[in-house]
Amino acid sequence: MRIGVLYGGRSAEREVSLKSGEAVYQALKSAGYNDVVKIDVGYDLVEELKSQKVELAFLVLHGKYGEDGTIQGLLEMLNIPYTGSGVLASALAISKIATKKVFKMEGIPTPAFTVITKREVETHGLHTVATKVVAEVGIPSVVKANTQGSTIGITFVHEENKMGEAIESALNYDQDVLIEQFISGTEITASVLGNYNPVALPLIEITSATGVYDYQSKYTPGMSDHIIPPRISMDIQEQIKELAIKGFSALGCRGLGRVDFIVHENEPYALEVNTLPGMTATSLFPDAAKSAGISFPELIDRLVKLATEE
Repeated sequence: MRIGVLYGGRSAEREVSLKSGEAVYQALKSAGYNDVVKIDVGYDLVEELKSQKVELAFLVLHGKYGEDGTIQGLLEMLNIPYTGSGVLASALAISKIATKKVFKMEGIPTPAFTVITKREVETHGLHTVATKVVAEVGIPSVVKANTQGSTIGITFVHEENKMGEAIESALNYDQDVLIEQFISGTEITASVLGNYNPVALPLIEITSATGVYDYQSKYTPGMSDHIIPPRISMDIQEQIKELAIKGFSALGCRGLGRVDFIVHENEPYALEVNTLPGMTATSLFPDAAKSAGISFPELIDRLVKLATEE
């Protein structure tokens, strides 16, 4: 079976994807997959897939055109199986707004939020919209571009007069903006592995040198710490694992995913779901697998097998 590692692409997370893709390529080789090619996803992708005779796509694309259901739809059209979630689950999960709505519907605790659109700002003016948002969500709050990953397009707002600026910044990345109540606490991520009977891997507590787990902290060695097991009670850990699997399944995810949480006064709040987590040397998902006794090549092998599971 010829495996194509699809990486790079056109999203704002291209650089991370290139690192993840190289790591996955090497791990596939270590796992005994000798017929593997790397494909930096561009406009000629269909021709490339055909000329390389790819029989399974290992997706290591992050953000737009990789994690949003578009590449998944293309691969479905070409009848090429691929790793990770399908079209609908990918499209739902990349939308922070859609994910939050599913969380609410499923009874999964999540911080209070509101949504504004570019059209609203153009119609009513930035000041009016910002004032309305502050009244609804309060301060402090977090302003997030709806479909960006790796904390791109995110601003933490601690003063009312900074809300407009934060919304404007997020609108540079997206037509829709999520404004979420800021909840302080312990950052926990739950990695989920599997298709029909997914399991939660050991949880990870994240601490950052900057105080915020931002782009710099995520991808600069030494800028963040992954603490396994997290410094929370076993009861809360089990609760988070159950909520992570519930959220993963509610969105229809398969293969792998990562659900991020904040624990405030022993109450876990789900934030979002990442359907194609990073696979770099500093990434969380491989760390969680390693803690469960799953080496990186073994993890990659499992993801290939899950992709071909009926």
